[in-house]
Amino acid sequence: MTSIIPELPRIGCAGWSLPRALWPEFPAEGSHLERYAQRFDAVEIDTSFYRPHRRETYERWATSTPDGFRFAVKLPKTITHERRLAGAMPAFDEFLAQAEGLGDRLGCLVVQLPPSLAFDADVVLRFLADVRQRHAGPVVLEPRHRSWFVPAAESLLSRFQVGRVLADPVLFDEAAAPGGWPGLVYLRLHGSPRRYWSAYDDALLERLATRLRLAREEGAACWCILDNTAGGEAVGNAMTLARLLQNR
Repeated sequence: MTSIIPELPRIGCAGWSLPRALWPEFPAEGSHLERYAQRFDAVEIDTSFYRPHRRETYERWATSTPDGFRFAVKLPKTITHERRLAGAMPAFDEFLAQAEGLGDRLGCLVVQLPPSLAFDADVVLRFLADVRQRHAGPVVLEPRHRSWFVPAAESLLSRFQVGRVLADPVLFDEAAAPGGWPGLVYLRLHGSPRRYWSAYDDALLERLATRLRLAREEGAACWCILDNTAGGEAVGNAMTLARLLQNR
């Protein structure tokens, strides 16, 4: 039997702002999102962490993009930082009702945890079970407390088919590779050494392309989001990475 290799890794940015210097690389007409979506097949919505968006807003964003485009959407801080995953389903239900306005463009839910939130197996089990009762699509989780990088946490994430984000800069040696469910690899690159500002050089992007290519060949669906947006570096880095992946 011939194995099926997943589609090419999805490459995009945290938001669809386009630096003026790169405008010639995009169509001249349309909103920033419409222009962005002609060059990339993915974007991460980070603003949903800070404030809710109306379902109609998500619907409008969906209709601004082509069929193959997908949105990753970050869970609100009310769930991750205020409720700290416990008793968070009323807030999650409200969020999901909004984000489902994306329809088939909804690609992945991103759960970024506060650095102070330690792994608690009972809380995580209940949270993931409740999420999976409501949402069957891709979910990734980005823990930032060292206690998460242990077999018990990996087992729970795999059980519910939740990928563990690889974030750069890497906080701990144990966090230097993606984890959780191996069927989904999600990278969030914030810029290094200066978070949100620093550009990545081509040599690093070449190594990253090789890693993503290997993960895809091993059967994983892959996402890579560039979040070094403060100085406008994300778009150029994402374009370079996409080109490296397409050329092999």
